Order: sequence, then structure tokens, then C-alpha cells
Amino acid sequence: MFKSKFLISFAVVVRSVRSSIGLFSSLISILVALCSLTPIRTTFAVGPSVAPPVIVIGFVGGFIKHNDLVHGGVQLAARLRKEYPTGVYAEAYENRRAEQAHEDILKLLDTNHDGKLSSEEKQRARIIIYGHSWGGSETVNLARELQHDGIPVLLTIQVDSVAKLGEDDSLIPANVAEAANFYQAGGLVRGRAAIRAADPKRTQIIGNYRFDYNANPIHCVGYPWYAIAFEYSHIEIECDPAVMNHVESLIRSKLP
Repeated sequence: MFKSKFLISFAVVVRSVRSSIGLFSSLISILVALCSLTPIRTTFAVGPSVAPPVIVIGFVGGFIKHNDLVHGGVQLAARLRKEYPTGVYAEAYENRRAEQAHEDILKLLDTNHDGKLSSEEKQRARIIIYGHSWGGSETVNLARELQHDGIPVLLTIQVDSVAKLGEDDSLIPANVAEAANFYQAGGLVRGRAAIRAADPKRTQIIGNYRFDYNANPIHCVGYPWYAIAFEYSHIEIECDPAVMNHVESLIRSKLP
């Protein structure tokens, strides 16, 4: 009797061991099969991660500093920075620092930070450039440099533009969608009276707006004595609220 029970128990144990060995073998087979598979490699396309900001570049005239808040163009850039903490890059530059502005634009457009601009990154550019006096001349010059880069410009605005040596501030390059010109014809320093499009089919000249400060003088505060003595009409247009409000309205029409 005892022998029979022992044999039965032994048989049960043997079956259990065989089942365990079978299960273990199955698991080993599955693991081997998985290891023999070719690993799946995941690749990600490199592209712009975020949209670039609307870029607003302002150039001051003469030897004025970029942070001199006496000047309307500097005030405008400061207002835009305050009102658009994100989505808009607004900065004033000395007209002699045009190359720095150019480099800053290229960096802002390089949204995937690979050190070069793709065709897509170039076409996503939304750039506005404005300037007074020599800054107006540099406005057109920077737009022309961007044309060489294959980068479009939404809008250029010149305020009493005075051509710098070796620059043509009268001909707007074809990469500019719209352009506006404000000028006065009095005093010793007079701005560009008319601008024209290199390609009228691609560039709209919004207008050449003339202002007469002999008939309607503007009181300007904070300017140096030599500017008041020799360039008063030239600075009147920059501190004329009607002009600067129009300039600002044109720029804001392109902002998000």
C-alpha cells in the first residue's frame, strides 16, 4: 500500500518537472527568437521646431546710439518689445551695425539651430525694416543683403532717408513685398523724395509721403544743439507724431 502511494506521488512529481522543463524551454526559445530579430532603428527628421518670431529691425540715423530714447525709432522698438514679449523680435541698431543686424536675423531664422538656413526656414521669414536718415539708407541695404540670401522681407520703411556712400536708397529690391517712404524737403539735410521698385510686380510702393514743416513746425525736445541748428527739418520728421504713428501702424499691421 505504501509502495503504491509512493509510486503515484513520484509519477506526479515527474510530470510536474517535465511540465516545468517544457515551459522553461519554450521561454528560452522565445527569447532566442527575439534576440535574433533585426533591431528597429527610429529616425527623426531634422526640421524647424518652432516658427521664428516676426523680426522688426530699426536703424537710427547719424551717430546716434541704439538706446537713445530721444529718438522716435528707438522709442518704437522699445514699445514693441514691451507689448510683444514673445512672438516678435524688435530691436534698434546703429546704422553702422547693419552687419550685426544681418547676423542676428540669420540666427533668429535658424530655428533648428543647425548653423545653416534651409529653404523652408528662409521662406518662413517675416521681416520688417525701418530707419531714419542714414538708417533709411541702411534699411534698403539690409533688404538687398537678404535678397542675396534668398530671404523675403515683408516691409521696409524709410523716414527722410539719406544715402550713405556707396549705397542706393532709392531702388527697393524685389524680395521686399511692400515699401513706404516719408520725407521732407526743407532745411540743409533733405530726405529721399521718391523710391521705386526694382520689380513692380513683386514690390508695392505704398507711398512717397511729403511733409512740410515750414508751414507746420514740430517742437522737438532733447536733441543736441547742432541738430537743432543745422538739421531741424530733418529731425522734425522723426519727432512728428503723425509720421511715427503712421510708421507704427504699418508695422503693427504685420504683427501677430
